[in-house]
Amino acid sequence: MNIGFIGLGKLGLECAEAMAGTHYYQDSTFNMSVTGYDIVKRTSNKITITDDIKNTVIDKDFVFIAVQTPHNPKYDGSIPTSHLENKEFDYSYVEDVLHKIKNYITKDQNIILISTVLPGTCRERFIPIIENTNCNFIYNPYLIAMGTTAWDMLNPEMVIIGNADGTRELDSPTSKLIQFYKIIMQKHDTRFEVGTWDEAECIKIFYNTFISAKVGLVNMIQDVAERSGNINCDIVANAIAKCTQRIMGKAYMKPGMGDGGPCHPRDNIALRYLAEKLDLGYDLFDAIMTAREVQAKRMAEKLISFNMPIVILGKSFKPDVEFTDGSSSMLVGHYVKELAPHLDLYYDENPQNTFEPITEEIHDIPCVYLLGHRGKHHNFTFNWDSIIVDPWREFTTDNHHNSLIGIKKVIHYGNTRSFDYKWLQF
Repeated sequence: MNIGFIGLGKLGLECAEAMAGTHYYQDSTFNMSVTGYDIVKRTSNKITITDDIKNTVIDKDFVFIAVQTPHNPKYDGSIPTSHLENKEFDYSYVEDVLHKIKNYITKDQNIILISTVLPGTCRERFIPIIENTNCNFIYNPYLIAMGTTAWDMLNPEMVIIGNADGTRELDSPTSKLIQFYKIIMQKHDTRFEVGTWDEAECIKIFYNTFISAKVGLVNMIQDVAERSGNINCDIVANAIAKCTQRIMGKAYMKPGMGDGGPCHPRDNIALRYLAEKLDLGYDLFDAIMTAREVQAKRMAEKLISFNMPIVILGKSFKPDVEFTDGSSSMLVGHYVKELAPHLDLYYDENPQNTFEPITEEIHDIPCVYLLGHRGKHHNFTFNWDSIIVDPWREFTTDNHHNSLIGIKKVIHYGNTRSFDYKWLQF
């Protein structure tokens, strides 16, 4: 089987490489040959990369398009956005690709778009560009994340597939795509959700924004605990997390830092635009993004309240990823600088050298450390008589005893039970 893959960026290259190679399915062996294309020079030892987009389309069983649909850089969620004008995604990259390949597409060829778009976009903007080619256009957004891209693609919670009318008849392009995934995927009980282009667009973007809403709501428990007192937010959240009859699953039911990454914040921002466009009369997503920012501001106020130099450990949007798109740590840092410009703000270094180094002058003085990432600071050396603010509630005398020697206090942000702090004060 011959595959074309257009867009080999942060997520695309790993997806293309995951498709390549030999796969085994029901006692049969399938060789997947993948040809990739990107406007930026890429290298790979698993797929063939061409500098001619035509070679990525001609004679291919499936042509996947994985180019970006970005917002303006100001809209990624790493700085406040609730006050900005509502804006839609930038679809120019997808439109440019469709214009470039339409002369090479043959009748009944399968073109699959995996980029995130708002509901109605494929039908309104993309189909008119290629409708004269009579190709089979499928919208197939992935539920993948940086750091786990290949695994997410091969072990998905579900596969979302959209076509013109939502059908999945035998021998149709949709059924052939499903068969393709059954060959390459490691998860053999994968759920396939098939609908119209518009339904598939909705499934993807509301999946992402459900996560943002969930994170915003569970962090509200944390805020109530901080403001009200005598509340351990974990007891509240854990009780709700175990409710499976009406509340879906326990993922993201851990209070901590705000939602981040290059997808979730921007998807909520884009749905603000859609709510306005459709004149729904309400905007849940404005509230979600406002809540995210207020929560970050309150965490910054907590750090500032100690009147000590502040060190934020973790600048990327999640551990083991070099990207800072939508970083909740940076959003907290933004408010620290805004509210207390006389206080210096420092970040830790990571292997990718994307972080600002901690400066020499604060190596030997007490600081307030915010653990911006979960479970990444076991071996970090904290300054004597410092304070650790731990939103993840992972630092305890049981599992971090050596690293806490000399620490004045560990604060489990969101746990305001006074008696819970006895063992945390040194």
